[in-house]
Amino acid sequence: MANPLAHAALNVALYGRPGRWAMTERGSASVRRDTGSLAIGPSNLRWDGTSLVIEIRETGVPLPRPIRGEVRVTPDALTGFSATLDDGGRHRWRPMAPRARVEVVLDQPSLRWSGTGYLDSNDGDEPLEAGFHRWDWSRAVMPDGETAILYDTFPRTGGDRGIAIHIARNGGVTPIASPPLVALPRTRWRLPRFTRAESGSARVARTLTDAPFYARSVVQTRLLGVDAEAIHESVDLTRFAAPWTQLMLPFRMPRALW
Repeated sequence: MANPLAHAALNVALYGRPGRWAMTERGSASVRRDTGSLAIGPSNLRWDGTSLVIEIRETGVPLPRPIRGEVRVTPDALTGFSATLDDGGRHRWRPMAPRARVEVVLDQPSLRWSGTGYLDSNDGDEPLEAGFHRWDWSRAVMPDGETAILYDTFPRTGGDRGIAIHIARNGGVTPIASPPLVALPRTRWRLPRFTRAESGSARVARTLTDAPFYARSVVQTRLLGVDAEAIHESVDLTRFAAPWTQLMLPFRMPRALW
């Protein structure tokens, strides 16, 4: 089995202007970690007791433009909720901070803003493409500041899985009934996108990332009886594993030589 530390990367995506993208893969010699920090090449993440502090020292691709600065993620609450995403329990997901305060201070490019954010983790005992055909995920912040998350996974073995949860501001997690499935318009790469919404209606307000196997979008939807805006993603792992996609990956995810 491959060593995951030999394929480590910090992904930075800036939308709008000036847009930047970085996801440079590094080997295990460039990774340092302990119980409170993780360094990947020149960038590092550390937990200071109240916030996750991300120090970014990356170079964008395909244009080699610098991305330098700090992102501070301060959870409003932490959850103890975790879920398995397949029948064999080989893949797990945890929405650690369903709502957080985010402060961004970048020197290159010169940008500052603050807002709300989210922190979760996925981990597994095999590559994602070995375990899943695809998945659709979305997170909506409700008008009262609470959170609704929908996660539909389509494993290669066993039955499909659907997670639908409501998370209170104090981090309490309550399962909710899954709303009806809604087909969203395909991306320019013809990637299928689906979500769930009450009344069976939802629309894509903006597509943020449009890649051959992955799409991230802003979706207008209706959940828990109210209209809401959600961040949505669709991932097709069969497309990801296809030889033509693998040939394209180094242009978006180069590997550092040090």
